Amino acid sequence: MRRRTLPAATALAVLFSSVALVATGAGSAAADSNVSLPLKSTGDIVVDGSHQRVFISDPTAGQVVVTNYAGAVVGTVGSLPGVRGLELSADSGTVYAAVGDADAIVAIDTATATEAHRWSTGTAAPEYVALTGGKVWFSYGSGGDGNIGSLDLSGTDPVLALGQDTARTFYDAPILDASPGAPGTLVAGAPGQSPVVLAVYDVSSGTASRGAYAFDPGNTGGGNLADLAVTPDGKDVITASGAPYYQAVYKLSDLSADGKYVTNTYPNAVDIAPNGDVAAGTFSWYDPDVHVFKQGVSTPLRQYDFPNTGNSSGSDTLAPRGLAWAPDESRLFAVSVNDSDVYSLRILDAPTKAPTTLTANAPATAPRAQPLTVTGTLTSSSAFPAGTKVSVTRTDDESPAGKALGTATVAADGSYSFADTPPAGGKVTYTVSYAGDADHAGATATHSVTVAKSAATVTLNNNLKVYGYNSSVTFTAHLGTTYKNRTLEIWADPYGSDKPNALVKKGTVDSHGNLTATVRLTRDAKISAKFTGDTRYAARTTTNTVYTKVSVSSSLSGAYKTATAWNATYAYFHQSKDPVYNTSMTMYPGRKYQFQIQQFYSGAWHTTATEYFGLDRYGKDSVLLDDNPPTGVRFRIRSSYIDTKSGDNVNATTYGGWKYFTFTR
Repeated sequence: MRRRTLPAATALAVLFSSVALVATGAGSAAADSNVSLPLKSTGDIVVDGSHQRVFISDPTAGQVVVTNYAGAVVGTVGSLPGVRGLELSADSGTVYAAVGDADAIVAIDTATATEAHRWSTGTAAPEYVALTGGKVWFSYGSGGDGNIGSLDLSGTDPVLALGQDTARTFYDAPILDASPGAPGTLVAGAPGQSPVVLAVYDVSSGTASRGAYAFDPGNTGGGNLADLAVTPDGKDVITASGAPYYQAVYKLSDLSADGKYVTNTYPNAVDIAPNGDVAAGTFSWYDPDVHVFKQGVSTPLRQYDFPNTGNSSGSDTLAPRGLAWAPDESRLFAVSVNDSDVYSLRILDAPTKAPTTLTANAPATAPRAQPLTVTGTLTSSSAFPAGTKVSVTRTDDESPAGKALGTATVAADGSYSFADTPPAGGKVTYTVSYAGDADHAGATATHSVTVAKSAATVTLNNNLKVYGYNSSVTFTAHLGTTYKNRTLEIWADPYGSDKPNALVKKGTVDSHGNLTATVRLTRDAKISAKFTGDTRYAARTTTNTVYTKVSVSSSLSGAYKTATAWNATYAYFHQSKDPVYNTSMTMYPGRKYQFQIQQFYSGAWHTTATEYFGLDRYGKDSVLLDDNPPTGVRFRIRSSYIDTKSGDNVNATTYGGWKYFTFTR
């Protein structure tokens, strides 16, 4: 007989791994923001509350940059060489700009962010500007010729008056300011000079008459004045000097000391809100840059420390005169600069409210439909009133937009506690919010809990059963109790990489919880019933394996007759004739069949040959039995598919039928 060999089969293993995801909650974050500015330098900053715009002068670039409250640039007014001091009109319709290198005062229309008028100041190069007594007052001069001038714009033609400081008080052009609380009063201070020099002028008559004057006011006036601001009530002037390390307060009546706002090294800016709250700035690489005070309180309510956006070891710093309140105190605007000369507008929200810190804690995991407790603390540098509450919202798969759960009262020590029973499983997020009040900023904290869903029951019949080739088998999947989802999927995944897992049927189970589907089986297969889960019950998949036999047939050719003998049908061959044994089997790449011959003797069948022969691409093969057989001996032969040994494992072991034959002379 012909002998054939079968290469060893190759086994394929697939490793699956899983990754656990852990979500954690976070505390509240400040709403403050910052935006880079197209500046080469800064001179002054004013805020127009009516149009919600911020005006920043840039002497080096000769421009005024205009932004909205979010810091986006909405306009640039150019052709303003050396522009420095800015002042907003009482009706918020005009920003007056001192344009030193053009010897002019320029009016900027706040609504359009464009130049509206330009008035010459003759030979005077204006540096700073203030409005009081119905006139525009400006300072000019340097090198011992510092002085004050005015523009009267009330008539048909502007009236310019220079040399108003007949006492020649200042070496250089002084910083100017005025307040509606002191109409007809102008305050001036010598910039960059030690010690500080201050003077108060009565301008109600139309000309400047110097009243109070101080060289080193209060004997602690320090030096290097960078900014000054008159209080809204017209009672005091607050200065920002490089030293001492606080913003000093002086009475306008006699420039005697009247308090201080304690900051840190190198004060360089001050601005006062309409209600008297004070924003004080310092040039500080390693300390807070902006300090907010309630009127008359010398310790800060709030401080801001700029981050480092450059390459130095120190943080960004506040630009001189770089602070301005929004008139409603909802925001404080600050201009900062880093060591690469990149300027930014920092928008500080709710600056007069004490910052709050809110935390939220809950178990990392919890069972569904059982109570859990959310706890946390609400803290601030300023005490909260009794009865302060935080609100709690739960977000889960049943309430993706969030569900308000109510409030929890904050105890005297700042702690709170809230109980909840989560109805849904999965990721459940608790959001705790404090709305804030007149004295405290709002805050929000979140914490997520992984809530275990209830286990669903999914069953499937016919596990481990063996079916004939091409059988149509009905599978019944059963779904137990769930919340809302009553849909099942039945999938069939035949053995072999060439046949993908496929959805057979998807549907709603019947009143008994059943879904049936019929699958035509040609290979072993994994049949799965899948429940995708709902908000309360976890996804569940049940997978069964069913086995499928191959289709196998065989025949003997060359017999001279067939006849029934020994209770079987025998093929009779002449001894001189070589039988041909033909096999046909369900094909699969690389498949072989088991060829087996048995001989009957001693009252039983005994195997005399077993080989594995390959099938052609049609699943067929023929073997010529070319031996010299004995006559009168009973033989039988069969072809079988043996799982794995036949070269693959996509079908169940299938034994073909025996073909009986014998030889005669």
